[in-house]
Amino acid sequence: MNLGTSNAESVSLIPIGGVGDVTRNMYVYEYKDQMLIVDCGLGFPDESMLGVDLLLPDISYILESKKKIVGMLFTHGHEDHIGGLPFILPQFIEKGLATFPMMATPLTAALANEKLKEFAIGNRVQAVEFTDAEKQLGDFKISFTRVTHSVPDTSHIFIKTPVGNFYHGSDFKFDLTPADKKPTDFKKIASLTQSGVLCLLSDCLGAERPGSTPSELDISDNFEKELRNCKGKFIVTTYSSNISRLNQAIDIASKYGRKVCFIGRSLIKAKEVAEKIGYMKIPPGMEIEMDEVKKHKGDQLLLIVAGSQGQENSAMSRISLDDHREVWLTPEDVVVFSSDPIPGNELSVNALIDSIAKKGVRVVYSQMTDKFHVSGHGYSHDLMLLMEIAKPSHMVPIGGTYKHMVAYKRLAQKLGFGPDTVHLIENGQELIFYKDKTCKKGRKIQVRHVYVDEITGDEIDSFVLRDRQKLSEAGFIVIMAEIDANTGQPVRKPEIISRGFTAIEDMKVQSKIISQINTLLATRKGQVSNWVHLRKMIQEATERVIFKEFRVRPLVLPVVIEL
Repeated sequence: MNLGTSNAESVSLIPIGGVGDVTRNMYVYEYKDQMLIVDCGLGFPDESMLGVDLLLPDISYILESKKKIVGMLFTHGHEDHIGGLPFILPQFIEKGLATFPMMATPLTAALANEKLKEFAIGNRVQAVEFTDAEKQLGDFKISFTRVTHSVPDTSHIFIKTPVGNFYHGSDFKFDLTPADKKPTDFKKIASLTQSGVLCLLSDCLGAERPGSTPSELDISDNFEKELRNCKGKFIVTTYSSNISRLNQAIDIASKYGRKVCFIGRSLIKAKEVAEKIGYMKIPPGMEIEMDEVKKHKGDQLLLIVAGSQGQENSAMSRISLDDHREVWLTPEDVVVFSSDPIPGNELSVNALIDSIAKKGVRVVYSQMTDKFHVSGHGYSHDLMLLMEIAKPSHMVPIGGTYKHMVAYKRLAQKLGFGPDTVHLIENGQELIFYKDKTCKKGRKIQVRHVYVDEITGDEIDSFVLRDRQKLSEAGFIVIMAEIDANTGQPVRKPEIISRGFTAIEDMKVQSKIISQINTLLATRKGQVSNWVHLRKMIQEATERVIFKEFRVRPLVLPVVIEL
């Protein structure tokens, strides 16, 4: 790595999140006393993060810096790029720093503003067309260019600075036949990069895969073939932001005269946003409400259901466990997972697939076939093509784990780029770029884990904080339940152990808790397919009894022993 001249004019790049992991994308570009921010995403906890709903980028450095924020830009509408905005923006507002413009392409802006609306914040993100002239934000000049991904209106951002040009190439693939018929604008990319690229930041998640990413075009044909043979409900579950995929499902339903119903809050919101700005058109009379599903035969329905990642309380999970009010599965149904598991969600997704399969339902998922989902991330040839077009002096792989970053570096070396050209850094590591095309590492900014309760929006300093608070206020209760895995029924009466909550010694209360648990289990007879969900149900049943009797919320720890 070249060292540059310490007193020369420079631009700093500081990834706050998104380097070495796939989520929490946020990047800061600094020039003199100015900051430009790209993306504001969230992350998802793994099973070890008890009591945590969301992960956020740590913006402590931005809040404490005396530099002026000249703008915040968004590359596309996925949660890991815009989902942190309703939690982060109020912190800027509180500090009096939220005077900067925020920009994104139309669908991305609409999805971001919808999130702000849910948090009682007005529209703040300005819609920018791909054809608009470059925007001036302080000393930065920015242009949005269209690329293909798994959500429409995905963009790469070309950032001109007095020191050199940066190409911010977040999530992308080069699909020549995308579902929305809006391919990557190669002409604009070539035109922008002709003036030189000091640094290319590039998606690297597909760097280990050979060749090019398959096209979205084949998915419609495969949907049609599967639906043609489906004698019951045809159920598609995918990311709510995958508007192109939703449109593909709607088109096939229309062709075969099936009614369409959207099930799940996130999907309904995404559908409403897409319809509002003209990115989705459903033929009149084709869409039905959820309470109308039972009025139609299974072979008259195509359901689009939220919960492709196995989220515990999602519509798809509840349907799989017969917990849904309006929808239940039959052996004639087909469920298509038109998405890949997000890294870290594999166990939850597999548990959901098992739960559905045990009902005799045909389940189609990515490990079984690649005919119903294609990655939104470029494979090796896509990534190398962007390197060749941009011909950057430096490269920083982003949006992948460290193994993907290493694979990306190997691809660059295949094309003749030197090993010092590709910088494998961590979140919080500053890279300083100079006019003479040199680069060096700068400060290492402390970036901590920020845990958040999704319902309240409160930040949790660590994943044990909420449990510690419950312990200090009301003690804890352990419910020991031995469950027969084949019948789903208790082998013997559940045992209740408490510390710091003496009221539970009341035998009448214990009887009510045990009665609630037994009632719960009695309605769920049969082989247990989802032990995580079962523990959650026992916990909630116990909490309801205790709160009704004593108006307190001790920490309830269900211990379910599989026999």
